[in-house]
Amino acid sequence: MNGLGRGQDQDCVIEEQVRTDRLHQLFRQSFAAILGSFLAAVMLCWLCWDRFDHQVILVWLVVLAGSSLLRVKMFVEWFRCPNAERTPDRWERRYWMTLVFSAGIWGLGALAVMPTDDRLSQVLVMLFTVGMSVSAVSCYSAYRYMTLASMGLVLLPCTLWLLFQPSSMQVGVAIAVLVFSTFVVSATRKLSDALEKAFRLTRQMERAHNISTRAAQTDELTGLMNRRAFFEHAQRLYEQCRHHQQPLCALMMDMDHFKEINDTYGHQTGDQVLRQIGGVISASFRKADVYGRVGGEEFAVLLPNTSLETARGIAEQLIKAISSLASEPVQGLTASLGVASTHAQDQDLHGLMHTADKALYRAKAQGRNQVAVAE
Repeated sequence: MNGLGRGQDQDCVIEEQVRTDRLHQLFRQSFAAILGSFLAAVMLCWLCWDRFDHQVILVWLVVLAGSSLLRVKMFVEWFRCPNAERTPDRWERRYWMTLVFSAGIWGLGALAVMPTDDRLSQVLVMLFTVGMSVSAVSCYSAYRYMTLASMGLVLLPCTLWLLFQPSSMQVGVAIAVLVFSTFVVSATRKLSDALEKAFRLTRQMERAHNISTRAAQTDELTGLMNRRAFFEHAQRLYEQCRHHQQPLCALMMDMDHFKEINDTYGHQTGDQVLRQIGGVISASFRKADVYGRVGGEEFAVLLPNTSLETARGIAEQLIKAISSLASEPVQGLTASLGVASTHAQDQDLHGLMHTADKALYRAKAQGRNQVAVAE
């Protein structure tokens, strides 16, 4: 059930990521539609200036300019806001409202300027409305219903008006537009589905890559970084601390008498002890610290921007936490730790770890279950 629940949670995460990807695609590809729709209206009015009512033209263009400015304002706010705030819940509804408002103005305005007795002007108006509907396919392809809504609001007013005119030519133009629209509607479904599948496949591949990367870097027994991952992260942290001239402390820890635990109680019990140790280490350090299992029962920790005295106190607390573990049938778990700090500019990461390792062996030589600090 836990695996099923995690799988469902991951599917929900992917679905939300796909929604966000679609929204980002919508904003990226539709900005040009704002200017394009207004310019199309201006060009139509310019071509038919002598055939349209000038007062209707001016009202249409002014109202359309106002709706275009609203959409520009929305896009500016979108591009200025942090990426984390560009969520579907916040922006989809707002986009829908501006789109319906703008497309409705375009469609009703085209109907308003269309002369009732000028066939050429009517054909030009229909040509522009069809062009607007085709452009909607490319602009809103990530959202099929936005494409359909935009097409319907732009095309239907003029098309339905022509459909009920007495002239067979007018009715024929309307029918031709409706037939053309059915093919476009079918194309929008296929395009929208293809985009959504592409977004989902991309996210699934990212998740698979992250899982495989994490598996390659994680010690499966303790859940900590494995040796390779530890030293990769440790090298980056070392260089960062050296660049900012921050102190860096290293802890090397080894479980005491661990071979005896395996020999006496078996490797399954030894593995259980290591899992418990991994849990203690995960809970004992900061997110900025780097820690992992670097050997059979050996663990390493790097503490950035930490003084040697503070690191020693942390190491002593870790020993107490381990000694308080209850791991039946094993009694009296203990560990030894060596602590070292960067003290020379020419000391590299491996030199630091080697110094901490020597301190660890000194702790063992002095009786185990204690912390030794490198001189």
